[in-house]
Amino acid sequence: MSSKVLSQYLNEHLTALKTKGLYNVIDPLESPNGPVIMIQGKTLINLSSNNYLGLTTNQSLKKAAITAIEQYGVGAGAVRTINGTLQLHLRLEEKLAAFKHTEAAIAYQSGLNCNMAAISAVMDENDAILSDELNHASIIDGCRLSKAKIIRYLHSDMADLWEKAKEATKSGKYKKVMVITDGVFSMDGDIAKLPDIVRIAEEFELITYVDDAHGSGVLGKGAGTVKHFGLSEKIDYQIGTLSKAIGVVGGYVAGRQELIDWLKVRSRPFLFSTALTPGDVAACIKAIEILMESSELNDRLWENAHYLKSGLKALGYNTGKSETPITPCIIGDEVVTQRFSHRLMEEGVYAKAIVFPTVPKGTGRVRNMPTAAHSQEMLNEALSIYEKVGKELRVI
Repeated sequence: MSSKVLSQYLNEHLTALKTKGLYNVIDPLESPNGPVIMIQGKTLINLSSNNYLGLTTNQSLKKAAITAIEQYGVGAGAVRTINGTLQLHLRLEEKLAAFKHTEAAIAYQSGLNCNMAAISAVMDENDAILSDELNHASIIDGCRLSKAKIIRYLHSDMADLWEKAKEATKSGKYKKVMVITDGVFSMDGDIAKLPDIVRIAEEFELITYVDDAHGSGVLGKGAGTVKHFGLSEKIDYQIGTLSKAIGVVGGYVAGRQELIDWLKVRSRPFLFSTALTPGDVAACIKAIEILMESSELNDRLWENAHYLKSGLKALGYNTGKSETPITPCIIGDEVVTQRFSHRLMEEGVYAKAIVFPTVPKGTGRVRNMPTAAHSQEMLNEALSIYEKVGKELRVI
């Protein structure tokens, strides 16, 4: 018999979430995750995917995956350190290092795994981490796992970072101090002030760590936020995902050779989790080759992003401080935000409501993610639906 205590706890808290508009309903797709999707038999313009460049359904990636499965099978069969490392994994890591302009790279099973692995492999209870207050949840969890002292600085506030870096390094309490930031902040779409962060890091001898999950494939003609600012030689850790612009699954850390060598012998997800599958690795290699050969997809992404953002602003929506294709429409009240998202879906646009705890209470929003695969006709239709629903619910 199941625990009554557990049942009471779950029912009480689930009811509370639903009442406050904080309960997330998962909508399974009946189609590929492209610019148009199907949910419950209804065709919708998809503005909620991280598939920035449309590579998730790319035919060349599909063929590469199928060929690799036929050659190597569906799984790697072991962790990387036993006999789960295929030549394919090494090729992927070589491609990633070239793509990120670093000496070496290491691939993981997910972007989340990267932050679990890379922070705790180097930082410990004798150290301190300066972390932007809006960093991704996986960074926060990776910091906690390291047992280092976590010192949050105000979002992109360089004066606050300088003061806290000075205090931490001059206190004599810590052996090492690291500064961690997202390259692009996923809920607001703003870009980290990396040149300023690097200057502060050099002044106080901080280890630098950039999670570029939403910057890789998007900024720097695809090479990412670090390349966008010309700082490839200045950042110790470049973290990325293979599941957003790359279109597949997995993550990576890029940096100096000795850092990668250390992560291969001390990072727990690398040591204790089965390696990325052959099909996924081959598809990632093909995606990176496409990005390194041409900026066509990246250019198209930005054209669509500018078009949609300017259209939403013209309608009167609050798109916050976004500097990237991530375009939030900030509604505020959680219940209204959920209703807004639901009405968009009824009219033909899939733009998921994002509320607390993903964003602070009172800042509920739908986050629009235009991709290279959207046509202008799709975006025009989406804008007309935003105009109709926005006026109906009086949010514009």
